[in-house]
Amino acid sequence: QNFLNVGESKSARCDDVESLKKKKCKEIENPRGSIAITKNEGVTIRNKDVNVKLKPEDIIQIQPQKLSLTLRSGEPQTFDLKFKRAEDYPIDLYYLMDLSYSMKDDLENVKNLGTDLMKEMQEITSDFRIGFGSFVEKTVMPYISTTPARLINPCSGNQNCTSPFSYKNVLKLTKKGDEFNRLVSQQQISGNLDSPEGGFDAIMQVAVCEEQIGWRNVTRLLVFSTDAGFHFAGDGKLGGIVLPNDGKCHLENNIYTMSHYYDYPSIAHLVQKLSEHNIQTIFAVTEEFQPVYQELKNLIPKSAVGTLSSNSSNVIKLIIDAYNSLSSEVILENSRLPEGVSLSYKSFCKNGVQGVGENGRKCSNISIGDEVSFKISVESNKCPLDGKPEVITLKAQGFNEEVKIILNFICDCECAKKGVPNSQKCNGGNGIFECGACKCNEGRIGRECECSKDEVRTEDLDANCRKDNGTDICSNNGDCICGTCECKKRENPAEIYSGKYCECDNFNCDRSNNKLCGGHGRCECRKCICEANYTGSACDCSLDNSTCLAKNGQLCNGRGICECGICKCSESKFQGPTCEVCPTCPGVCTEQKDCVQCRAFGEGEKKEKCQAECSYFNLIKVPRREDLPQPTDQSFPLTHCKEKDANDCWFYYTYAITKNSTKEVYVVEKLDCPSGPDIIPIVAGVVAGIVLIGLALLLIWKLLMIIHDRREFAKFEKEKMNAKWDTGENPIYKSAVTTVINPKYEGK
Repeated sequence: QNFLNVGESKSARCDDVESLKKKKCKEIENPRGSIAITKNEGVTIRNKDVNVKLKPEDIIQIQPQKLSLTLRSGEPQTFDLKFKRAEDYPIDLYYLMDLSYSMKDDLENVKNLGTDLMKEMQEITSDFRIGFGSFVEKTVMPYISTTPARLINPCSGNQNCTSPFSYKNVLKLTKKGDEFNRLVSQQQISGNLDSPEGGFDAIMQVAVCEEQIGWRNVTRLLVFSTDAGFHFAGDGKLGGIVLPNDGKCHLENNIYTMSHYYDYPSIAHLVQKLSEHNIQTIFAVTEEFQPVYQELKNLIPKSAVGTLSSNSSNVIKLIIDAYNSLSSEVILENSRLPEGVSLSYKSFCKNGVQGVGENGRKCSNISIGDEVSFKISVESNKCPLDGKPEVITLKAQGFNEEVKIILNFICDCECAKKGVPNSQKCNGGNGIFECGACKCNEGRIGRECECSKDEVRTEDLDANCRKDNGTDICSNNGDCICGTCECKKRENPAEIYSGKYCECDNFNCDRSNNKLCGGHGRCECRKCICEANYTGSACDCSLDNSTCLAKNGQLCNGRGICECGICKCSESKFQGPTCEVCPTCPGVCTEQKDCVQCRAFGEGEKKEKCQAECSYFNLIKVPRREDLPQPTDQSFPLTHCKEKDANDCWFYYTYAITKNSTKEVYVVEKLDCPSGPDIIPIVAGVVAGIVLIGLALLLIWKLLMIIHDRREFAKFEKEKMNAKWDTGENPIYKSAVTTVINPKYEGK
């Protein structure tokens, strides 16, 4: 009763268990959901070779069968569901055939279907029944010709056809394959005008007329055989039929009598009825209409499509293959869920295959006798208005067995049932005292229902909610209810306002490293209460000096003071968490170089004053670099140095300050001087290089000249071959004899 602090609202009574314990709540009610399995009969293990024959209703393929779930909002309840395909499970198969004229050759092949299919199905089940029905079209224009002659014989020419009809149940489901053959042999083909057929009317009647068809609660298969498309809802307007299909049975003398009165069913209507009656559909259609029925199959659960040969000769193989395909997949479905209730599935299928989400509903490639399991979680996010139990069902598509789940909802704590009406604790009877608090009657407010909504003036009450007569009501962090502040809740339940005027909170304290109170304290009324070894407004000042210790064991390396676990260096040139870093200082090696050089080798700048300035360390000589001490050899810091003298010789040493502040220098006693260059090989190499380059140039020149000469000679030879000599007279030559003709001489 005295659980609430000043400023806390009644809702603060509801919290997680740990928080309530911290607040020292003495009585905590924490109702949890539960699962009770009320019917859990094992799945049937059966073999068809055994003489014991079970009735279909005695075969169990799904376990458990009935559960009762108690749900608390936000807390899912999970149970296991097992499914096993029973061996030798009974099958009812109804063959629905299109008897329009284009199916004439197909009818011949279907006439012996009964006995042949019986033989094939014996491999699958010993309890098989078969039935037969046929359809053509609605018996009105423009689907069929309504002239008297065409109503008697719709086929042209000399063809003898039977009168058109919508749907006819020829043979109720029977075990007699011979009876199937006899009745189908008596069937005659019919005809209609348009290409699509009225198959949907027939499917609807086959689904809903359970008694006339003779369906049992076993595997129900409907084989729909056609070579054409289909009419669906809305097409009936062409014949003046506008009433939607009512989804009821209208068979009289095994003939559908209301085809002229009700429109074709819609696809969704068919899906609903086929699913409701657990009928699995096999569409046996010609290759031309495969794409259409493939799309239809995607809309109808537990359906398959097979390609029918032009004369239906492959119909038995088609049925067997389609049945195996349908029965090899188990898909769970649930009835309509109450508002706020959700289901999630996880499947555990063959060969360790698991599925979640939509794939969690199904398992594929299941053979007869295989067992699969599912994990199903049911969660409620709200209580129903009336709080009454709800019932949902689960079943595998195409199977009649179902799991019944009764949902009970936890909407109140047990202590609410023990409430005292008109309790004296609630201002003399103005409310129900339940669960340690007052639940006020209509019109009353306040923690103890001490105020009436109608009688009090708000201004008077608000004055009690103002701190120091200020203007802010409840510090703007709460509501003034009946003169008392009730603090607001924040999105984060860990953050709370408190105090008489909601002036305190536990989240507005100083932060360090982006953590409230530096992560080393708790926030109370906007002030940090620090843990031991921490101080400061944000608990960011550590009293522990261990973080200030340098490698030599001194606080801040003797060059600063330790405040809040951090060194403050006395000289600006020293840096780092322990004042050991000095970027501008010469290195240790450079500092010690001259002293080490004069002490070890008697050289260097301090050679003259070595004794006076360089006796502050112990010098130990070692013969080789490998003998120098390594950092792992001792616990104190060690520096390896490599320096060069005036003669370009290297010398190696280490410098260390031991724990007792003694300085030690280990030095390699032999200098590492570079050897001078070997002149002879260099000169020989240069000379040889010049000679080789000269020879190479001469060879190149000689090669170029040879190439040039050969080209010139080839050119000369070519011109010589092409020369042509003229044998005529030399134009320069003049004969010694000259003949002159007298122009006056006329040959006389």
